[in-house]
Amino acid sequence: MCSNYEPETREQYLLRYFGVKPEKLKERIGEVVWPTHLAPFIRLHEDGSGNRVIEDGMFGLLPHFAKELAFGRKTYNARCETVDQKPSYRDAWEKGRRCIVPAQVVYETSYESGKAVRWRVHQPSGIPFGIAGIYNQWRAPDGKLQWTFAMLTCNAEGHPVYKRFHRPGDEKRMIVILADADYERWLTCSPEEAKTFFKQWTGELETSPVSGVAPRRARSAAKER
Repeated sequence: MCSNYEPETREQYLLRYFGVKPEKLKERIGEVVWPTHLAPFIRLHEDGSGNRVIEDGMFGLLPHFAKELAFGRKTYNARCETVDQKPSYRDAWEKGRRCIVPAQVVYETSYESGKAVRWRVHQPSGIPFGIAGIYNQWRAPDGKLQWTFAMLTCNAEGHPVYKRFHRPGDEKRMIVILADADYERWLTCSPEEAKTFFKQWTGELETSPVSGVAPRRARSAAKER
C-alpha cells in the first residue's frame, strides 16, 4: 500500500518521461502527499485525440455517491483483485478512467527492527515512477467539480523489496508500477486487457530508512477549495 509519497512535478521530467507539459502545475519539490491532498495525475484528453493531459487531483478517489472529501481517506489505494467489483471503484474502472500517477519517491513502513521505521523507495538515477491509477471527476454537494484518483495495488508476497514492509501478519501489498513503454497501452486498452498489468514490479528499486518523524498531513484538497 502507499499512503504517502512525493509527486513528480518537475516540468522537464514530466515532459521527458510522461509526454506532458504542465501549464498551471507548480513544482513542489520534496512535498509529501497524503490522502485528500492535491497531486498530479495523467490521463487521456476527453476529445478522443489520444493526447495526454495532466491534472491536479485529490489523492483518494471519490465515487459519485460520496458526500464529502473525507471519503477519500479510505479510497486512495484500489486493490487489483477487486477494483472491478467494489462500488467505490467499479464505475471508473468499467468506463476506462485509467491514469498514471507520477511520483519521485514512495514511503513505506518496515517493522523488521521491532518498531515502525519509515523507508524511502525510488528508482535508480532519479527516474520517476509511473504508478497505475484510476480517476473520477466528483461533483460536490455545492456543485463544484473535483478531480480525484487512486493508486492500484497488488499482492507483494515474495517481492525482494516490498516483502520487508507492513505490519507483521498483514498482507504484503505494493503499488502497480508501469514501465514507460507501457504507458500508452495502459491508458488506451480495454478494461480486460488492463488486468494484464496487475503484477509485481521486477525492475530495480532503491531504499533507505528515513530519520525523524513523518511530515504533518497538511494542505488537503478541502483546504484549497
